[in-house]
Amino acid sequence: MITLRQGKAKTILESSINSAFTAVETYNRPRTSFRIENYIILMIIAWTKLFHAYFQATIGERYFYKEKNGRFKRIDGEKKAWELAECIKNYQKYQTDDKLSEAVMANLKFFIGIRNKIEHRYWDSSTLDILLFGECQSLLYNYENLVVELFGSDYSINISLAYALQFSHLRAPQQLKAQRELLSKDMQDIKKYIDKYKTDLPQEVYDSQEYSVKLLQIPKISNTNRTDLAVEFVNWNSLSEEDRENYNKITTIIKDKIVKQNVSNANMLKPIAVRNAVKEKTGEEISQSNHTDLWKAFSVRPGTKSDAKFDTVIKYCVYDEPHNDYLYTSEWVDFIVRLVTKYGFNKGNIHSKCNGILKVEDFD
Repeated sequence: MITLRQGKAKTILESSINSAFTAVETYNRPRTSFRIENYIILMIIAWTKLFHAYFQATIGERYFYKEKNGRFKRIDGEKKAWELAECIKNYQKYQTDDKLSEAVMANLKFFIGIRNKIEHRYWDSSTLDILLFGECQSLLYNYENLVVELFGSDYSINISLAYALQFSHLRAPQQLKAQRELLSKDMQDIKKYIDKYKTDLPQEVYDSQEYSVKLLQIPKISNTNRTDLAVEFVNWNSLSEEDRENYNKITTIIKDKIVKQNVSNANMLKPIAVRNAVKEKTGEEISQSNHTDLWKAFSVRPGTKSDAKFDTVIKYCVYDEPHNDYLYTSEWVDFIVRLVTKYGFNKGNIHSKCNGILKVEDFD
């Protein structure tokens, strides 16, 4: 879990959360024009800024595009940051353990395609409501889960969201209108995109709540305790097969999602721990200067006086901003072990072998 202090990453994250709040507020406002279209666009912004906050906190300002001459690309004077698709690709690359699931990525890529199709078209929002409700709900659930996973429960947004009120007697006319709208040329085009996208998904992804939440909502009319909640959610994973069949017919079902809470700097190593681990695995006792020679030769991190402190090879090393030093991964230990056991690096020759820039891929 990343601990944020006042600074750019915190500001970007707060902007992301505000965009998500506005998206939900817009979606739940019944007479708003372009309701679902605005929700999708604002949630795309929220997701993009969430990734930007993560990158800002972990790799610094390396999530901006650069020209061939090394200068930042600019649009209207502003640095051009990675768009959502590029953010997803790089997040998967930098993460070693907690990558986005296939279903979460399918949901995000689905909405990137939808966003591109709705930007220059108009139709009644109730049409898209019927087609996309489950995917829209998962887009929000997945966002909430990743915010908490990356930055902690202090940034949870669900306590601020209310269950939207429904006008059930209006539902049938709205659905009829939406069904007529499906005959329009523009809607046929987007319907074709939606149907093809869903058809191409693996069954396990399509069935996942992370791709699309499937809810069945029915009024609760039986006698209940007066202290009962008006809305109840059932833990799907705890039900028997018989109960599942019954609940499929009569109540609201939501699968429980396990959110993994990461500990800040978990499993990260200081230089002395790296050296001890190498000694334990190989018997070779490398010195601190040996270790310095290695990270310099393989460009694993910047020099001590460098201003680009976040410019590290994430697989092997990260900058620990609160302590103003660097921590190393178990992959870095494994790499040094391979240098010792396979390529003959040892305490006596590391300095001479590291006389120049070396490429990691040459020693894989």
